[in-house]
Amino acid sequence: MSSDPKADLHRYLKAARESLLWKLEGLSDYDVRRPLTPTGTNLLGLVKHLAGVEQGYFGDCMGRPFGETWPWLDNGEPNADMFATADESREHILALHARATAFADSSIDELPLDAPGVVPWWPEDRKHVTLHLLLVHVIAETNRHCGHADILRETLDGTAGLRAAVSNLPDGQDWPAHWNRVEQAAKEAASRT
Repeated sequence: MSSDPKADLHRYLKAARESLLWKLEGLSDYDVRRPLTPTGTNLLGLVKHLAGVEQGYFGDCMGRPFGETWPWLDNGEPNADMFATADESREHILALHARATAFADSSIDELPLDAPGVVPWWPEDRKHVTLHLLLVHVIAETNRHCGHADILRETLDGTAGLRAAVSNLPDGQDWPAHWNRVEQAAKEAASRT
């Protein structure tokens, strides 16, 4: 069986994107936006952030202008890319993400894995990169944020799993009983220290 490394990497990136977007399905506008951690992490903010990640790494860093400017990048507010303002609709953020990922896909499709790029915000000794390295980096970052989204969504309504078509969770698991086993093990371990 032969493998195409670029196609393999691209497939993993697309699967992670799909997983992230699935976490928003069926939720109210409030639930996709509300902060669920002390640092304000929220589902729609993760999508907005990752749109910028894809545009930046597969566009700016590869010398391929995206053609859109994003006002929150210059407004001076820290973490402005990590939440949607009241004026930014879910549809606007999802459309932005779709445009950014389509643009990223065109860069990935058109460039060879060894195409050179520069990440100006990385340290001098690491800022000269290839498309291959950026694909690995963005897959890792996207999956990291998918993990955040998994926990946020489960906290909101109990929905868990990898994607709509692939749950990756054991069938028939008694989750309350499992939770109790984990809690009991934590208490027993704590009592031994």
